[in-house]
Amino acid sequence: MSIQMREGHEGTGPGAITPDGCAVELYARLPVGDEPEVIAGVAPAGAGILELGSGVGRMTHPLIERGFTVTAVDESAEMLERVRGARTICAPIEGLDLGETFDVVMLASFLVHTGDPEERRALLATCLRHVADDGFVLIQREGEDYHTNVPRERVDPRGFTVRIASTEPVGDGVNSVFVEYIFPDGEWTQTFRARPLTKEQFEDALGEAGLKVDRYLTEDRIWVKAVPSA
Repeated sequence: MSIQMREGHEGTGPGAITPDGCAVELYARLPVGDEPEVIAGVAPAGAGILELGSGVGRMTHPLIERGFTVTAVDESAEMLERVRGARTICAPIEGLDLGETFDVVMLASFLVHTGDPEERRALLATCLRHVADDGFVLIQREGEDYHTNVPRERVDPRGFTVRIASTEPVGDGVNSVFVEYIFPDGEWTQTFRARPLTKEQFEDALGEAGLKVDRYLTEDRIWVKAVPSA
């Protein structure tokens, strides 16, 4: 089946590829990191979490195991087919309006770094629209050397390699990032566009959307707890 790829995005390798270049089979193989611990460290016990861009459920499943109720949103039906134990909604994040609010709204996977400022505004507006008055938004930022410490690679003890092969300017402060995933039985690549944001630029973008930083949750400032500014 033919899909409409987002401009500047591409993916290669076995299986279905989503509009932003993600390979479903690849993401089903990738292990979760310490993200569930970071989230569980600040989310109230049993909280209702709106996970924007859930993919195959790498974070969804560990959060459910920790007792959270998760609503998983993704624009890829193939991704959501892999999600278990959560309410799933297949829709683009940008225009999402469920008519309800959540204790925690989560925007992970560096989505806040989309190259299109209008898309970023729409993503953050969705976060604000769905967060409860006493709730908060969890945002995952890129590491501050993400676009400068290149090329780099990480060899996972499970036997695969993730390589950030290049990040090249394409104009207007946006970079094209090329990533390789190498497994013993298959290889995938992803090309996507990302806008590096300094801490100040990130906080300005939040402010424009009606949000503000409550605190940075990790020493590298990748995970951020944000709250409505009004």
